[in-house]
Amino acid sequence: MKARGAVLSRRIAYTATVSDWGTLEAGEMVEILKHAHVVAAGEVEEVSRSGNVLWLVPPSPSDAQLFMKSDGVQVRRA
Repeated sequence: MKARGAVLSRRIAYTATVSDWGTLEAGEMVEILKHAHVVAAGEVEEVSRSGNVLWLVPPSPSDAQLFMKSDGVQVRRA
């Protein structure tokens, strides 16, 4: 049986915000946060080489959305 602290630590680490967007891969499900509120969610389509720009495909049929780190948004894996 696993220690409760170890399980909670992994869960917290998984839902933590991603500081280096360059580590995200196409197809990953993420949530976009601004001021601690989820403003968008979907699948990563592409991340710029610099890791400062992210294209997100929402779950409903729609065009990809563009998010920039300089806009003050954060990303976490969903």
